[in-house]
Order: sequence, then structure tokens, then C-alpha cells
Amino acid sequence: MSLPQNLIGVDMAADTFTLTAYDSATAAYAKDRTFDNHPEGLEKFQVYLDEQAMTPSNTVFCLEATGVYVEPLSYFLVAKGYRVAIEAPHKTKRAFYPLGHKTDPLDSRQIAEYAHRYFDQLPFWKPSEALVEQIRVLLSTREQFTEQRTANQNALQAIRRKMVKTPPAEKAFEATIDHLQKQIKQIDKEISDRISGHPSFGPSIALLTTIPGVGVLLAAHMLTLSDGFTKPLVARQIASHLGICPLKCESGTSVRKKPKSRRGGPPRLRKLLYLAAMSLRTHQQQFKHYYLRKIEQGKVGKLVLNNIENRLLKIMCAVLRTRTPYIASYKSLHPMLYAKVA
Repeated sequence: MSLPQNLIGVDMAADTFTLTAYDSATAAYAKDRTFDNHPEGLEKFQVYLDEQAMTPSNTVFCLEATGVYVEPLSYFLVAKGYRVAIEAPHKTKRAFYPLGHKTDPLDSRQIAEYAHRYFDQLPFWKPSEALVEQIRVLLSTREQFTEQRTANQNALQAIRRKMVKTPPAEKAFEATIDHLQKQIKQIDKEISDRISGHPSFGPSIALLTTIPGVGVLLAAHMLTLSDGFTKPLVARQIASHLGICPLKCESGTSVRKKPKSRRGGPPRLRKLLYLAAMSLRTHQQQFKHYYLRKIEQGKVGKLVLNNIENRLLKIMCAVLRTRTPYIASYKSLHPMLYAKVA
């Protein structure tokens, strides 16, 4: 991939964005410019690009992932045909020694330099399908409502234990909990209806839900994680991303810690996998026998559940890859066994 002439670093804010252009031919930085992060500002930004002859063929933009702030500019640039890379902020910051100063022009200059130095590693961004983004928002909203319901339930339980009763407060909490519960059920219905009506996502979700322990919510999280099942589904990579892959921590002769999972990635998906593993341990004889056998061998319960989560991930990825429903009696054979028979 050839290096483009213009590499533009963009520092995003809620209302504005600041950019600095790096010319790879002359190794020179242009003066930073600031534009408003709204439709009128984007129109002025397009005029600036035209004046500087920065076309989609000779220009690449690099932005830091700052949530919804990057969306207006990212969608605008991709619609115009520009290549846009969205990097994690910690990656761009670690590429430079701390200078002490932090300003928008300095940040945009560093992002432009980062794009030049690591151009061959830039992850170019593509917009998700509208339905995937809607499911992602619905899942996030459901999680927030669930947390609010739990907080209100805990508060209600606390005031009910008080010796001096306050009925108006109890009724207020009960009404709030009931309202949140109805909203959660409505969101669940919206997620199910939107997925089932999609010609591609519906069959994929149906395949996943044939697996014991996998419900619509867990399958929907897998949908958003893989960006509509467009990204490669590799169980080991997903486990590492979620933080359910035990990692060693050893160094020299003094550091000898027990391997443990590094909690990362989407916490809700990790929690749903854990709940699914507990369900398999309780209701599926195969996993129940495995769990009891490992406990008898002296393994820690959480470690065994972690193994079940990883096994479930492998099954989910295999079902999606082969487009075959889950078969309870299926047994895999090592390829070397076939070689011996032959």
C-alpha cells in the first residue's frame, strides 16, 4: 500500500475538531485548522479540502476513538470517498514521549505523525449496517435500564428494613421499578423483532440459539461484536478480547503469580457468557460431569466455569462458520485418528 501525499491528524471535541496535515512528499506540516463539528462546519471543511486539492485518492484521515464525537466527521468523510482510520487514544499517546503540553493543535500534529509512521498498520473504518448500530444502541440502553432497576431494587429493600416506614417512598420506588421492567421487556421485543426480520441476521441468530445456554441477548451481543458477522469469528481471539483467557504472569525469580483472566472487552457480553456457563453446568449433563470431575481434581470452580465459557465460544464460532445447527450428540475426532485408520 503506497503512502498517500496527505496524512491528516484530527483531534475531535464535542463542538469542534482541529486538524493538521502532513505532506509526505515534503515532510512538512501545514498550519492547523479548526472547524465546527456540525453540518455548517463540515461544509466549510469541504471547501478547505477543495482549496488544498486534498482528494480521496491522495488523502488519508486519522482520528482518535472518542465515542460519538467522531461520528459526524467519519460518516461525512466516508460518504465523500475518503479513507478514515480510527485509532484507540492510548495507541497514539504511547507512540510519543510525554511533552507536558496538551493542546488540540499539538494532539492533531501527533496524530498526523502517528498516521505517517504507522500507515501500514492503520485500521480503516467502515460504517456499520444501520440495523447493527440500532441493536448496539438497544443493548446499551437495556444495560443502563437494568442497572437502574437493580439500584432501585436495592434502595427499596433498604427502606423496607427501616423501623420507621415511609409508604410514599416505597410506592415511588415500586412504580419506578415497574416502569423500568416494562421498558426492558419492550427493548427485548424490539431486539428480537428487528433481528428476526432481517434476511441475514435472522438465520444466524436462529443457529446460535440452537446451542444450549445461548439466548437472543447473548447472540445479539455476538452480532454487534462481529459487526453483523462480517469480522472473522475466532474463538481464541474473542476470548482474549473479552478477558476470559488465563494468562501467565512470571518474571525472573521473584514474580510467580497464578495465571488469571484479564478482564477486558465488553463487560455485558462477558457476564452473559458467565451466566450461560453456569446454566450449562447446572442443566447439561456433559458440562455438569466435566465440572464435577475437575472439582474432584482440585480445580477452582471459577476456573472450570471459565473453561466452559471458552468451550461455548468455540461452539458458537463453529456453528456460525459451518452454518449448521448445534448437534448435541456430535463428537469431534482428531485428524491423526483418520491417518492411523488409513
